[in-house]
Amino acid sequence: MSDTQNRLRKQLESPNFDPQNYVKQLSQQSDGDRDLQEHRQKIQNLADETAQNLKKNVYKNYRQFIETAKEISYLESEMYQLSHILTEQKSIMESITQTLLSTDKDETAKEMLTAFPKETEEVKQRTLTTLLEKVEGCKNIMETPGRYLVYNGDLFEYDVDNMSQIQRVHAFLMNDCLLIATWLPNRRGAVKYKYNALYDLESFAVVNVKDNPPMKDMFKILMFPDSRIFQAENSKIKKEWLEILEETKKKKVVKERHKKEEEVPNSPVRPEVSTNPFDVDEPLESEEAVDLSPEWIQELPEDLDVCIAQRDFEGAVDLLDKLNEYLKDQAVTPRVKELRGKVDERVRQLTDVLVFELSPDRSLRGGPKATRRAVSQLIRLGQSTKACELFLKNRAAAVQTAIRQLRIEGATLLYIHKLCNIFFTSLLETAKEFEMDFKGNTGCYSAFVVWSRSAMKMFVDAFSGQVFDSKESLSTASECVKVAKEHCTQLSDIGLDLTFILQSLLVKDIKAALISYKDIIIEATKHRNSEEMWRRMNLMTPEALTKLKEEMRSCGIGNFEQFTGDDCWVNLSYTVVAFTKQMMGFLEEGLKLYFPELHMVFLESLREVILEATQHVDYSLRCEQESEKKAFIMQNALFLHEMVLPVVEKRFEEGVGKPAKQLQDLKKNLRPMRVNPESTMSVV
Repeated sequence: MSDTQNRLRKQLESPNFDPQNYVKQLSQQSDGDRDLQEHRQKIQNLADETAQNLKKNVYKNYRQFIETAKEISYLESEMYQLSHILTEQKSIMESITQTLLSTDKDETAKEMLTAFPKETEEVKQRTLTTLLEKVEGCKNIMETPGRYLVYNGDLFEYDVDNMSQIQRVHAFLMNDCLLIATWLPNRRGAVKYKYNALYDLESFAVVNVKDNPPMKDMFKILMFPDSRIFQAENSKIKKEWLEILEETKKKKVVKERHKKEEEVPNSPVRPEVSTNPFDVDEPLESEEAVDLSPEWIQELPEDLDVCIAQRDFEGAVDLLDKLNEYLKDQAVTPRVKELRGKVDERVRQLTDVLVFELSPDRSLRGGPKATRRAVSQLIRLGQSTKACELFLKNRAAAVQTAIRQLRIEGATLLYIHKLCNIFFTSLLETAKEFEMDFKGNTGCYSAFVVWSRSAMKMFVDAFSGQVFDSKESLSTASECVKVAKEHCTQLSDIGLDLTFILQSLLVKDIKAALISYKDIIIEATKHRNSEEMWRRMNLMTPEALTKLKEEMRSCGIGNFEQFTGDDCWVNLSYTVVAFTKQMMGFLEEGLKLYFPELHMVFLESLREVILEATQHVDYSLRCEQESEKKAFIMQNALFLHEMVLPVVEKRFEEGVGKPAKQLQDLKKNLRPMRVNPESTMSVV
């Protein structure tokens, strides 16, 4: 690059460069159009050079760009999940702190209630009835006796994931539930709202959301595993909602506790004694048969909610096991049934959370070990079948994602090595993790075998698409199949043999490949036969002759020297030599691909290829009139019959493990006449 171009580059790259002033100065300094054209050409050359350098840098670093972008995407997803979990944890801690602080306010609130009594329940019920007449679809709300309105007001609902505003709602807080109604865009008479959801006060927890401008005055309602976020009009209304919700929930708990205590009879009822000797005494159920007064049992539903919210799955299952052990062999009373109902609701919530943990939508980068926690807890909950199904679905999605993310390289064999390494490593890790997680559940092993077959089909689809659909050579296909078989064999160390499944899934593609390559050999043989002049080969150099001898020796033909002449001559035609090399190559590659289902296809392909060559030799013998050339053709026929066919038959028997009757019959039917050169090699 010249000094002028360097100065021009620095001038254009300077931060204070002004295009308008630059063009103005250039117009004033130039003598005419020629100077402007030259300057324009310099700038154009500089632009082309810059574009070329940029393109080279992009090509040089494009892999790093792609990998970096993927890693950034993964990191962003995981950081967002981590931030979401931390936000929920922080909100829960703040809620607990506010609950502790609100204890001091209870006495003040009681004094205020005494000094300024609120409306009677009858007035509140009439108010609730009046308000609910404005809500569409909630006529049955007032059927519950004793239900009355505590508080109501307008709120705005926001999306939990992206914090975007969804809709405007009106909330009705009653003494035992919370009703959410949406605003109707087209009002019909007195109806303003439409029923959206109704939550029992025991089914959700209220969490304060810290202000983060512009998102402020918000609180969250957790209905595990879901949640909803609402925004109040100002901080004062938000504070009122939080305080009144907590106060109403506490009142309901106290009321239910008093109600249970009142249900306990003051004196036991004496059962009547029967005088009938045929009556069988039956044990009488007593509500006092099971002691449910311990504090840990009373607080069990709330403790389960806390464990689920804090993702302490092991702690939740431990509490359930403790309760089951405590209630084992105990009489089933109404109080026990009620407790069981509350606990079963938490079990369903816990199950939903564990199912979500195993869903394929979650991050799949942790491998099979990342699912162990959720799977083990589902098994402890007695849902091993569901755990097995979700675990296998999760691993299927992980394997499919790994195969899709694998870049297709230019070299097919390199891609197959990477594909086999990824797939069979994942399969091995999944099998080991499955055996560890479901060791005591033998009924799940059949599901794993079925899953292994479906996973193998997924692998074969990717394998065949790259090896067979792209029309690779038979040698490349055989090497790829060999690699897959070797990886399959490694699975037998853990007692999993998928070789038969792999072969059954590949048999169709391998048959098509063998038939296709057979057709290629036959077409090439026909083409060479059409140009056959029946002349001896002249290899010109001793090196070429030595190379041909080595090739024939590698094909199994050891006595090839008897068909070589003086100097660099070979007493065989080019067509027969080329056919021999191509035929033996087809035999070796076919044996690499061989398994019993391919026996007849492979054998018939060999037979058709051999017949194509021998029929041409037979036709040439019958048509040739010159005795010298006829003797040369007979020599080529003897080479095929005495040297090539025995090697093919022997090598096939060694590779397959049993003799090929079709090849033996073919050799018998090809009878070259050694004594009379004018006779032909008959092909029956």
